[in-house]
Amino acid sequence: MPVRPRILYVTDLAYQARGRRYCDEDIFLSSRLRDDFDLALCHPLDAAALMDGFDAVVVRNSGPVLHYREEYDAFRARAAARGTRVYNPQTGRADMAGKQYLLELTAAGYPVIPTVDRPQDLGLLPVTDQYVVKPKAGADSIGLEIVSRDELDGLVHGDILVQPRIDFRYEVSFYFVDDAFQYALHAPDPDRRWSLEPYRPTDDDLAFARRFIDWNTLEYGIQRVDACRTRNGDLLLVELEDLNPYLSLDRVDDSVRAAFLTSMKTSLHRFLEAGFRT
Repeated sequence: MPVRPRILYVTDLAYQARGRRYCDEDIFLSSRLRDDFDLALCHPLDAAALMDGFDAVVVRNSGPVLHYREEYDAFRARAAARGTRVYNPQTGRADMAGKQYLLELTAAGYPVIPTVDRPQDLGLLPVTDQYVVKPKAGADSIGLEIVSRDELDGLVHGDILVQPRIDFRYEVSFYFVDDAFQYALHAPDPDRRWSLEPYRPTDDDLAFARRFIDWNTLEYGIQRVDACRTRNGDLLLVELEDLNPYLSLDRVDDSVRAAFLTSMKTSLHRFLEAGFRT
């Protein structure tokens, strides 16, 4: 009997996410991945101690890293030192590395919500009544604040980002495995981010999303491109999630879910085969 690849699947099944069921999604995904791999689940705090017994570590719904920053950094360092293959690969340039990329994309002229981190750059932002302030190391809206223009002057800059508050029509997310588009979902009500419905993207929508997938240059892995549709019809990037994007698989039909699983398995096999060749 051929030896099957061994996967350590990292998830926090107990994490309470607003509007999402991390545990349900990862129970479903891991149960299907067992068709192709020998697989064990572990909490993110246990990954560094357990990973040596596996061919790869798959990081899924592991919760915001800021809750265990020191342990996560130690996991990354240990994986890099031992050559452990981590999926998504740790070369991601987006949320995996913090929110700095929003500044880089703004400076490079990408269609992203304008973002600055220095008081002397506030004049580069559109003038509006309200601004969004969030920590560079933030996730899951933790630490996010809405402030007035006058309140910007009292902020302590350095570890925060400032953006204009966008009056958008809806949010939409595009889901990719490697560089292949899988499906899209949107939240018709701006006040209910996770009340998602299937969305049929246009060619322009997909071209928008692919710009960020191409920019990130991840050869393997799962990415989610989050955007908002402005009142004038444009899309602006809100976030490029390349660490542990929640997939909302309960919001798609069976055929889309099955196609996603096939893509993920194929990607993992390619990822592992590339590692075995090196």
